[in-house]
Amino acid sequence: MSPDFGDRVLDLVERIPPGQVLSYGAIAEILGEGGPRQVGRVMAMDGGAVAWWRVVRADGSLTAAHGIGAQEHYAEEGTPMRPSGAAVDIRRALWQFDD
Repeated sequence: MSPDFGDRVLDLVERIPPGQVLSYGAIAEILGEGGPRQVGRVMAMDGGAVAWWRVVRADGSLTAAHGIGAQEHYAEEGTPMRPSGAAVDIRRALWQFDD
């Protein structure tokens, strides 16, 4: 992986608009390298300074690390959630990256 992979991940996460999300895998695909696990590692190690709650699993489910803090952000930003409230409605919330 490129030496600037982590910076590129964080830069992309900063660009995700409020109320929208990208999956770990989508971020890797957009960047053209790595995979969901590599993106997840960057987010776990250095993601605290960016809108980490806007990065979710491909099915919209929340990781244990997201917990209550993420749900507060989702409510503030109006992020579409599934009726149960336990997952993001990925079909409605997915950011259509177009660069």
